[in-house]
Amino acid sequence: MAVDNVDKVLDLAKRRGLFWPSYEIYGGVGGLYDLGHVGVKVKNRIIRLWRRLFVEENSDFVVEIETPVITPKRVLEASGHVQNFTDPVVECLSCHRVFRADHLVEGALHISAEGLTTSQLTELIKSKGLKCPQCGGELGEARTFNLLFTTNIGPYTGETGYLRPETAQGIFTSFKRVFMSAREKLPLGIAQVGRVARNEISPRQGLLRMREFTIMEMEFFIDPKKPGDPPISKIGKRKLNILLAESKVRGDPPSSFSVEELMTGKLVQSPWMVYWMAIANDFVNKLGIRSENSYFEEKLPQERAHYSSQTFDQLVVIGDEKIELSGHAYRTDYDLSRHMQFSGEDLTVFRRFEEPKLTRVKKVVQLPVRKDKLTAANLTEFLKGKSPEEIEEALKLGVVIGDTPLSTLVKVEEVEEKVSGEKFVPHVIEPSFGVERCLYVATLRAYREIQGRVVLSLPIDIVPYDVAVFPLLGRDDMVREAERIVSMLRAKYDVLYDSSGSIGRRYARIDEIGVPFAITVDGDTLRDGTVTIRDRDSWNQVRVPQATLLEVLEKLFNGEKLESLGMPVKGEL
Repeated sequence: MAVDNVDKVLDLAKRRGLFWPSYEIYGGVGGLYDLGHVGVKVKNRIIRLWRRLFVEENSDFVVEIETPVITPKRVLEASGHVQNFTDPVVECLSCHRVFRADHLVEGALHISAEGLTTSQLTELIKSKGLKCPQCGGELGEARTFNLLFTTNIGPYTGETGYLRPETAQGIFTSFKRVFMSAREKLPLGIAQVGRVARNEISPRQGLLRMREFTIMEMEFFIDPKKPGDPPISKIGKRKLNILLAESKVRGDPPSSFSVEELMTGKLVQSPWMVYWMAIANDFVNKLGIRSENSYFEEKLPQERAHYSSQTFDQLVVIGDEKIELSGHAYRTDYDLSRHMQFSGEDLTVFRRFEEPKLTRVKKVVQLPVRKDKLTAANLTEFLKGKSPEEIEEALKLGVVIGDTPLSTLVKVEEVEEKVSGEKFVPHVIEPSFGVERCLYVATLRAYREIQGRVVLSLPIDIVPYDVAVFPLLGRDDMVREAERIVSMLRAKYDVLYDSSGSIGRRYARIDEIGVPFAITVDGDTLRDGTVTIRDRDSWNQVRVPQATLLEVLEKLFNGEKLESLGMPVKGEL
């Protein structure tokens, strides 16, 4: 659909219970949206589809957990978010409105400003004479703004915390627990679906840039030396549209690559990353977006998050606009290593050798000297989590434990021993989706106007209701029969029942929320036991026996055409 229809889609969303700005009666709050009863159903179907493709169909090596929204400050210090989770802002010196600096520059100069430093943005603003979009006043210096929402854990002087900006950190801090209780084997994917919060500077475009939303995310842990082979049979001979960084710099369009090319080449850092990108491509196709309308764009070094060595954004093209639906990052061992450093806990995994090896290793040995209880406790705390090399460095620096030199308490010696393996920190591949973005883009792609009426042609996997059931008239006998059919179908399908208004109005209402099929009970139903089934997209109707309804619906949901399943009839559209 054309981007010009965005306002029509937003109007439809409000009118038919998909989504609307939160706290409308108080004027609304930017970046916060309510999902209505229809929107929640579509959202839940999107999550169910994601779970099926990413978790259930990969259950040999993927599990799902749930962690808290509130995150202690220390966790996000370790992850780098306290320092690095920022966007550039610029303030008008006259009206004091604050704008996201890179977006302001992009809008005024029609260039990409992603990844520019605050000094570079300030230079562009000054050299190009950019003014405040609201009042025309002078703009100040660009600066960074941290996007974390701050809270307090506990009353009064409790511990500082944040609302999580991603679900990933809860997964990383729980990694060892999940690893031990699940399989003690890599690769291991840990998935999570949950709410996150980001204090966006300039939330915009409905559900695309929100301050609170739902993420579907997975951290996929691999042994960097022995990552294992992805199940290629699941992704077959698919092709992926990819815009590599070097092509992006040259201004070239995306190119099509076979999965085989990507698996064997050096274009993507891990075959597992290719695998999850292929699954993501399948997921987006099932949202109603054809492969030719989406591609993966490799981010340039200055555009990547601080934890990533390679990132691809999955973009959907709608008209002249490109919308990011998912991000795919190779996070290396950054997160686990940082949490080991900050917590002092061992988050390594043991890699067993095929044959034991003789090797010389360094060991920290406590010397046989008398220690008082305080010194012993301080020494234990000091040694916790430190490698022999770190202790050697401390000995060189003359570190003192209490009043006692460390050199009188421990020594580092090298010994030869037979080892059966070695510890290592797993690497991580992360596919991450915003649920509301998926809902918004799927709605945009599904929006159609036929003969002056709106039809939301949502794919079968994400429709709010599988089928609607109507009595043609409000007569008791028709209502009873329609209610009986509803009871029969609800054992397998999500059914919408509606008996209010003319049949034409009811058809129009379900077309606007995307219900694919409607069953109508009429006078013939009472005489010969047949009903009509209407198709949302073609408006065609056929008559079938009630006794075959479950069989007919199953065929429809498996892709068979309605016209082949019954006797065509004319009726209200």
